[in-house]
Amino acid sequence: MKNLEKTIDINFENQLLLKEALTHRSYLNENPDWPTSHNERLEFLGDAVLEIIVTVFLFEKYPAFNEGKLTSIRAALVNRSMLSRVAKEIDLKSVVFISKGEKQGSARSREAIFANAVEALIGAVYLDQGYEVAENFIKQFVLKHLGLVMGEKLYQDSKSLLQEMVQEKLKITPRYEVMEEIGPDHKKEFLVGVFFDDKLIAEGKGVSKQDAEEATAEEALKKIEK
Repeated sequence: MKNLEKTIDINFENQLLLKEALTHRSYLNENPDWPTSHNERLEFLGDAVLEIIVTVFLFEKYPAFNEGKLTSIRAALVNRSMLSRVAKEIDLKSVVFISKGEKQGSARSREAIFANAVEALIGAVYLDQGYEVAENFIKQFVLKHLGLVMGEKLYQDSKSLLQEMVQEKLKITPRYEVMEEIGPDHKKEFLVGVFFDDKLIAEGKGVSKQDAEEATAEEALKKIEK
Protein backbone atom coordinates (compact mmCIF):
# COMPACT_ATOMS: atom_id res chain seq x y z
CA MET A 1 0.00 0.00 0.00
CA LYS A 2 2.97 2.30 0.55
CA ASN A 3 3.77 2.20 -3.16
CA LEU A 4 0.20 3.27 -3.93
CA GLU A 5 0.44 6.16 -1.47
CA LYS A 6 3.68 7.24 -3.14
CA THR A 7 2.13 7.02 -6.60
CA ILE A 8 -0.88 9.16 -5.69
CA ASP A 9 1.16 11.35 -3.32
CA ILE A 10 -1.25 10.87 -0.42
CA ASN A 11 -0.25 9.57 3.00
CA PHE A 12 -3.25 8.15 4.80
CA GLU A 13 -3.73 8.97 8.48
CA ASN A 14 -6.00 5.93 8.80
CA GLN A 15 -4.27 2.95 7.21
CA LEU A 16 -7.24 0.67 7.94
CA LEU A 17 -9.45 2.97 5.88
CA LEU A 18 -7.09 2.57 2.93
CA LYS A 19 -7.03 -1.20 3.43
CA GLU A 20 -10.83 -1.27 3.46
CA ALA A 21 -10.93 0.67 0.20
CA LEU A 22 -8.76 -2.01 -1.40
CA THR A 23 -10.70 -5.02 -0.06
CA HIS A 24 -13.14 -6.75 -2.39
CA ARG A 25 -16.03 -8.68 -0.89
CA SER A 26 -14.69 -11.99 -2.23
CA TYR A 27 -11.47 -11.67 -0.25
CA LEU A 28 -13.34 -11.87 3.06
CA ASN A 29 -14.67 -15.32 2.17
CA GLU A 30 -11.11 -16.64 2.13
CA ASN A 31 -9.88 -14.45 4.99
CA PRO A 32 -12.62 -14.29 7.67
CA ASP A 33 -10.24 -12.69 10.20
CA TRP A 34 -9.44 -9.75 7.93
CA PRO A 35 -9.38 -6.53 10.02
CA THR A 36 -11.70 -4.47 7.80
CA SER A 37 -15.00 -4.75 5.97
CA HIS A 38 -15.21 -4.92 2.17
CA ASN A 39 -15.11 -1.71 0.16
CA GLU A 40 -18.70 -1.39 -1.05
CA ARG A 41 -19.70 1.36 1.40
CA LEU A 42 -16.62 3.39 0.43
CA GLU A 43 -17.42 2.74 -3.22
CA PHE A 44 -20.90 4.19 -2.64
CA LEU A 45 -19.40 7.32 -1.09
CA GLY A 46 -16.63 7.65 -3.66
CA ASP A 47 -19.09 7.42 -6.53
CA ALA A 48 -20.96 10.44 -5.14
CA VAL A 49 -17.77 12.43 -4.51
CA LEU A 50 -16.50 11.63 -8.01
CA GLU A 51 -19.78 12.65 -9.60
CA ILE A 52 -20.07 16.03 -7.89
CA ILE A 53 -16.44 17.01 -8.53
CA VAL A 54 -16.55 16.00 -12.20
CA THR A 55 -19.96 17.67 -12.61
CA VAL A 56 -18.79 21.00 -11.19
CA PHE A 57 -15.63 20.91 -13.30
CA LEU A 58 -17.54 20.26 -16.53
CA PHE A 59 -20.26 22.78 -15.65
CA GLU A 60 -17.66 25.53 -15.28
CA LYS A 61 -15.49 24.46 -18.24
CA TYR A 62 -18.29 24.17 -20.81
CA PRO A 63 -20.87 26.92 -20.14
CA ALA A 64 -22.37 26.52 -23.61
CA PHE A 65 -23.08 22.77 -23.32
CA ASN A 66 -26.57 21.63 -22.36
CA GLU A 67 -27.22 19.15 -19.56
CA GLY A 68 -27.56 16.23 -21.97
CA LYS A 69 -24.10 16.67 -23.46
CA LEU A 70 -22.55 17.36 -20.04
CA THR A 71 -24.12 14.15 -18.74
CA SER A 72 -22.68 12.14 -21.64
CA ILE A 73 -19.19 13.59 -21.14
CA ARG A 74 -19.36 12.90 -17.40
CA ALA A 75 -20.48 9.33 -18.05
CA ALA A 76 -17.51 8.76 -20.37
CA LEU A 77 -15.13 10.05 -17.70
CA VAL A 78 -16.46 7.93 -14.83
CA ASN A 79 -17.54 4.72 -16.54
CA ARG A 80 -16.10 1.28 -15.78
CA SER A 81 -13.67 1.33 -18.69
CA MET A 82 -12.17 4.71 -17.81
CA LEU A 83 -11.90 3.99 -14.09
CA SER A 84 -10.24 0.66 -14.91
CA ARG A 85 -7.73 2.65 -16.97
CA VAL A 86 -7.11 4.86 -13.92
CA ALA A 87 -6.63 1.74 -11.78
CA LYS A 88 -3.97 0.51 -14.20
CA GLU A 89 -2.19 3.87 -14.30
CA ILE A 90 -1.83 4.04 -10.51
CA ASP A 91 -1.10 0.31 -10.32
CA LEU A 92 -4.13 -0.26 -8.11
CA LYS A 93 -4.51 -3.77 -9.47
CA SER A 94 -1.40 -4.94 -7.65
CA VAL A 95 -2.71 -3.92 -4.22
CA VAL A 96 -6.44 -4.77 -4.37
CA PHE A 97 -7.33 -7.71 -2.15
CA ILE A 98 -9.47 -10.16 -4.12
CA SER A 99 -10.07 -13.90 -3.92
CA LYS A 100 -8.17 -16.44 -5.99
CA GLY A 101 -11.40 -17.24 -7.79
CA GLU A 102 -11.94 -13.61 -8.83
CA LYS A 103 -8.34 -13.37 -10.05
CA GLN A 104 -9.17 -16.18 -12.47
CA GLY A 105 -12.54 -14.68 -13.48
CA SER A 106 -13.42 -12.94 -16.71
CA ALA A 107 -11.58 -9.80 -17.80
CA ARG A 108 -14.81 -7.81 -17.69
CA SER A 109 -15.48 -8.93 -14.12
CA ARG A 110 -11.97 -7.94 -12.99
CA GLU A 111 -12.31 -4.63 -14.80
CA ALA A 112 -15.43 -3.88 -12.76
CA ILE A 113 -13.68 -4.83 -9.50
CA PHE A 114 -10.77 -2.47 -10.16
CA ALA A 115 -13.03 0.35 -11.35
CA ASN A 116 -15.09 0.01 -8.18
CA ALA A 117 -11.89 0.04 -6.13
CA VAL A 118 -11.00 3.42 -7.65
CA GLU A 119 -14.33 4.78 -6.43
CA ALA A 120 -13.73 3.24 -2.99
CA LEU A 121 -10.27 4.82 -2.92
CA ILE A 122 -11.80 8.21 -3.71
CA GLY A 123 -14.25 7.71 -0.83
CA ALA A 124 -11.38 6.84 1.50
CA VAL A 125 -9.35 9.87 0.36
CA TYR A 126 -12.35 12.11 1.01
CA LEU A 127 -12.87 10.74 4.54
CA ASP A 128 -9.18 10.73 5.45
CA GLN A 129 -7.95 13.90 3.75
CA GLY A 130 -11.00 16.01 2.92
CA TYR A 131 -12.71 17.44 -0.16
CA GLU A 132 -9.78 19.42 -1.55
CA VAL A 133 -7.39 16.45 -1.62
CA ALA A 134 -10.11 14.27 -3.18
CA GLU A 135 -10.69 16.97 -5.79
CA ASN A 136 -6.98 17.13 -6.59
CA PHE A 137 -6.82 13.34 -6.93
CA ILE A 138 -9.76 13.34 -9.35
CA LYS A 139 -8.30 16.18 -11.42
CA GLN A 140 -4.91 14.47 -11.58
CA PHE A 141 -6.03 10.94 -12.39
CA VAL A 142 -9.56 11.12 -13.84
CA LEU A 143 -10.07 14.53 -15.42
CA LYS A 144 -6.72 14.30 -17.18
CA HIS A 145 -8.52 12.00 -19.63
CA LEU A 146 -10.96 14.73 -20.68
CA GLY A 147 -8.88 15.49 -23.77
CA LEU A 148 -9.12 11.85 -24.85
CA VAL A 149 -12.88 11.77 -24.24
CA MET A 150 -13.47 14.92 -26.27
CA GLY A 151 -10.92 14.16 -29.00
CA GLU A 152 -12.26 10.69 -29.72
CA LYS A 153 -15.86 11.56 -28.88
CA LEU A 154 -16.00 8.80 -26.28
CA TYR A 155 -19.02 10.56 -24.79
CA GLN A 156 -20.98 9.07 -27.66
CA ASP A 157 -21.52 5.68 -26.02
CA SER A 158 -22.48 2.58 -27.98
CA LYS A 159 -26.13 2.67 -26.89
CA SER A 160 -26.50 6.26 -28.12
CA LEU A 161 -24.73 5.53 -31.39
CA LEU A 162 -26.85 2.44 -32.00
CA GLN A 163 -30.06 4.30 -31.27
CA GLU A 164 -29.14 7.16 -33.61
CA MET A 165 -28.20 4.73 -36.38
CA VAL A 166 -31.29 2.53 -36.06
CA GLN A 167 -33.71 5.42 -35.75
CA GLU A 168 -32.23 7.04 -38.83
CA LYS A 169 -32.20 3.88 -40.96
CA LEU A 170 -35.18 1.90 -39.67
CA LYS A 171 -37.25 4.53 -37.87
CA ILE A 172 -37.47 2.35 -34.76
CA THR A 173 -35.90 2.42 -31.29
CA PRO A 174 -33.75 -0.53 -30.12
CA ARG A 175 -35.29 -2.43 -27.19
CA TYR A 176 -33.16 -4.08 -24.50
CA GLU A 177 -34.29 -7.12 -22.53
CA VAL A 178 -32.62 -9.11 -19.76
CA MET A 179 -32.42 -12.65 -21.09
CA GLU A 180 -30.79 -14.27 -18.05
CA GLU A 181 -29.30 -13.48 -14.64
CA ILE A 182 -26.25 -15.63 -13.94
CA GLY A 183 -24.62 -16.39 -10.57
CA PRO A 184 -25.24 -15.43 -6.93
CA ASP A 185 -26.23 -11.91 -5.88
CA HIS A 186 -22.70 -10.83 -4.91
CA LYS A 187 -21.29 -12.04 -8.23
CA LYS A 188 -24.20 -11.68 -10.64
CA GLU A 189 -23.85 -11.28 -14.38
CA PHE A 190 -26.64 -10.15 -16.69
CA LEU A 191 -27.20 -11.45 -20.21
CA VAL A 192 -29.04 -8.80 -22.23
CA GLY A 193 -30.41 -8.92 -25.75
CA VAL A 194 -31.18 -5.99 -28.05
CA PHE A 195 -34.18 -6.23 -30.37
CA PHE A 196 -35.19 -4.32 -33.48
CA ASP A 197 -38.96 -4.71 -33.28
CA ASP A 198 -39.23 -8.42 -32.37
CA LYS A 199 -35.94 -9.50 -33.96
CA LEU A 200 -33.04 -10.35 -31.63
CA ILE A 201 -29.93 -8.66 -33.08
CA ALA A 202 -27.21 -9.23 -30.50
CA GLU A 203 -26.49 -10.28 -26.91
CA GLY A 204 -23.95 -9.16 -24.33
CA LYS A 205 -23.00 -9.74 -20.70
CA GLY A 206 -22.13 -7.38 -17.85
CA VAL A 207 -21.94 -7.18 -14.08
CA SER A 208 -24.83 -4.69 -14.14
CA LYS A 209 -27.78 -4.23 -16.48
CA GLN A 210 -26.24 -0.97 -17.71
CA ASP A 211 -22.90 -2.64 -18.49
CA ALA A 212 -24.65 -5.53 -20.22
CA GLU A 213 -26.73 -3.16 -22.36
CA GLU A 214 -23.59 -1.26 -23.40
CA ALA A 215 -21.81 -4.53 -24.27
CA THR A 216 -24.87 -5.64 -26.25
CA ALA A 217 -24.96 -2.35 -28.16
CA GLU A 218 -21.27 -2.78 -29.02
CA GLU A 219 -21.99 -6.25 -30.46
CA ALA A 220 -24.96 -4.91 -32.43
CA LEU A 221 -22.83 -2.11 -33.91
CA LYS A 222 -20.22 -4.66 -35.03
CA LYS A 223 -22.91 -6.61 -36.90
CA ILE A 224 -24.44 -3.52 -38.49
CA GLU A 225 -21.11 -2.13 -39.59
CA LYS A 226 -19.95 -5.37 -41.28
